[in-house]
Amino acid sequence: MLKFDFNSSYGGYLLIFIALGLIIIPASHAENSSKNQGPQPVPVRVTTVEKKMVSDQISLIGTTEAIAKSTVAAEVSGVVEYFPAREGDFVKKGEPLVNLRSTDLELHLKGLIAAREKIKANLQYAEKELKRLSRLKDSNSVAETKYDNAFFTHQALLQELLMKKAEIEQVDYEITQKKVFAPFSGFVAKEHAQLGEWISAGGAVVTLLDLSQIKVTVDVPERYSVLLFPEGRVNVLVKSITSDHFSGKIYAILPQGDPDSRTFPVRINLPNPDLKIKSGMEVMVTFNLSTKRNAILLPKDAIATAGTNKLVFLVADDKAVPVSVEILGYHDGTVAVEGDLKPGSKVVIRGNERLRPGQTVIVAE
Repeated sequence: MLKFDFNSSYGGYLLIFIALGLIIIPASHAENSSKNQGPQPVPVRVTTVEKKMVSDQISLIGTTEAIAKSTVAAEVSGVVEYFPAREGDFVKKGEPLVNLRSTDLELHLKGLIAAREKIKANLQYAEKELKRLSRLKDSNSVAETKYDNAFFTHQALLQELLMKKAEIEQVDYEITQKKVFAPFSGFVAKEHAQLGEWISAGGAVVTLLDLSQIKVTVDVPERYSVLLFPEGRVNVLVKSITSDHFSGKIYAILPQGDPDSRTFPVRINLPNPDLKIKSGMEVMVTFNLSTKRNAILLPKDAIATAGTNKLVFLVADDKAVPVSVEILGYHDGTVAVEGDLKPGSKVVIRGNERLRPGQTVIVAE
């Protein structure tokens, strides 16, 4: 049996070397094992490159407008008594915009109602008198002139009652018109009145914008306007809101163009369910033309951004190979591109945001 003298310097050094050896050997082995293993493959999903016939496209700048813009007016005159609407407010159809003072009309209405009741009382007496004289007339017991006076008095009271009812209806209508309501849901773009202000009949109250849909106007050069599809679909990009495209539809290609610029206004309907698009915004509109070309089509998710450049990742020998592309247009959820791509190649559509050139990938089913 070997014995070590722990009090001797030789025995102490020997134990130190043995301990270091036990520590160094496993650490060296783990390092070599890690180097041999390398980075793990990145799981990705791919699609097959296709080449198809697509329409040529042209992209032009347009301007948004509200689908409806109305300067809401008061039908009757009066002093503004209540004015809840404020610029920038969203109001629903039927909500009050302004109330005008109606005290004078209400007092006038009371007088008309009282006059109507007096006419009714006189008419009741005239009817009773006419019936009495009618019985006497049948027995030749009354002068014809007296009967005629009673008859025409009754007729005159009937007409007077009808006229008074019409006056009451007119005043009652004017009282209801003292309250102005929103004709449609929209945003108050401008106030035209204030509390205590006198508004004449037909005077403006507010300007109201309906942004539930957006009207886009684009001035299209003559050479492209003749290649547009009536009621064709278009892609609309509102850069200030999102990088995604909205889908719109042409509803009018105006027949009158600008003789100086040789452009023709094209109107486009654009849904705006979230009311994010405002009137007066700049948009980029992409039109499909009637001319066609062969192009490589890829899903939008295949496109990655590197600074100002666009690229896709091919999968070749289980490696990610970047290829620069130029976007030619957008077609029904796909992107037409130009680049060093061949039909049948595999392009990454999921997981490309974290890929590096030459990185090993594994295709997920």
